Amino acid sequence: MAYNYLHTERRGDVGLLVLDNVAAHNALRTETLQEICQAVDELIAATEVRAIVFAADGRHFCAGADFAFLEQLTTLPAGTVTDQIYGPFQGAVRRIFRSTKPTVAAIDGAAVTVGCELALACDFRVVTERATLQESWIKVGLLPALGGMYLLPRLVGLARANEMVLRGRGISGREAVQFGLATELVEPDQLRDRAVALASELAAMPARAYAQAKDGLQRGLDSTIDREWSAASNAQATLIGSAEFAAAVRRISGASGTSQRP
Repeated sequence: MAYNYLHTERRGDVGLLVLDNVAAHNALRTETLQEICQAVDELIAATEVRAIVFAADGRHFCAGADFAFLEQLTTLPAGTVTDQIYGPFQGAVRRIFRSTKPTVAAIDGAAVTVGCELALACDFRVVTERATLQESWIKVGLLPALGGMYLLPRLVGLARANEMVLRGRGISGREAVQFGLATELVEPDQLRDRAVALASELAAMPARAYAQAKDGLQRGLDSTIDREWSAASNAQATLIGSAEFAAAVRRISGASGTSQRP
């Protein structure tokens, strides 16, 4: 499918969604988020795609919301604004966060407000030294409405989440790795290749087990240990009966001189 603000491509079993509105530093508006929703649906539906990388052409991952779009929002009634945010904007983040396929964000330059929230929704983030993740909504009288206030305290702790949300402080790529918000720090010219390599590693995992484990981790954020023991035992029973598990056991038992056990 042809898009105006992004494109998709394939590297083996990894699908890439690449923002390419370089002139606007990949700033987002409703139409962009609608395209992201469509592209994510396309990649999730593609059986040959086993993992997804979110990347961007140009100097910045995403400079936030388009200023013209923000000005337009000031003229709209509250109900319409709610539809604008919780329709395509939250719809994109929901798709990424709930994707059963592994997701990796490759972040160079700015990942501001909506761009930061899109990155937070991914399973993993690979960043460069010049990356900046910033939830600066408070500076324009808004709040992170796409999941950041839920995810950040769980990813980096309440104190650092307060810094990012209540002060609008941006954190560098190096800090993101130190704080546990990002997985790896790489050179800009290695960013996309490294993100694809990580996605390929994840794509090689048993798909059903990955999806179940991811669901369990997300559910556990709101759950109790007793609920998780019950849910995990049911999920494990299903996985034990799967062809993927049987193949893995045969592979491990047939490996000479090695012992790998979960």
